[in-house]
This record gives sequence, C-alpha cells and structure tokens, in this order.
Amino acid sequence: MSFYIGIIAGILCTISFIPQVYVVIKTRNTKDLSLTTFTIFAIGVFLWFIYGLLIHEMPVIIANLATLVMIIIIIIMKIKHG
Repeated sequence: MSFYIGIIAGILCTISFIPQVYVVIKTRNTKDLSLTTFTIFAIGVFLWFIYGLLIHEMPVIIANLATLVMIIIIIIMKIKHG
C-alpha cells in the first residue's frame, strides 16, 4: 500500500512542474522566478533523490529525478534569459 501512495504522491508532485516548465520554455520569460528559490529547491530534490537511492525506493528515486530535471531546465532558462 505504501508503495502505491508513494507512486501517486510522486506523480502528482512531478506533474505539478510541467505547466511551469512549459510556460518558461514557450515564453522564455523567467523574470518573476527566483533563482535562489529554485537553486535551493534543486538541492533539496537532489538530496531526496540520493535518499531514495540509499533506501532503494523507486517512487522516491523516479519522482525526484524527474522533478530535478524540470527544475534544472527552469534554472538554465533563468540563467540564460534572466
């Protein structure tokens, strides 16, 4: 049961970033996004990913890896387009 709760939580948290990534890629507008916030968040998500590896929990690993990729895209766009 806990595995499925983890899967659902991971899917919901991960897909919540898709609209933001889409808008950033489409408009290249990152003016209102905080680089500091996204950098700190990326570090936290990276640590959750490492934690998932350490405890061998695929829902934690996959969700945080997917979220980290999207956060990195946002950070790159923020640096590139200010």
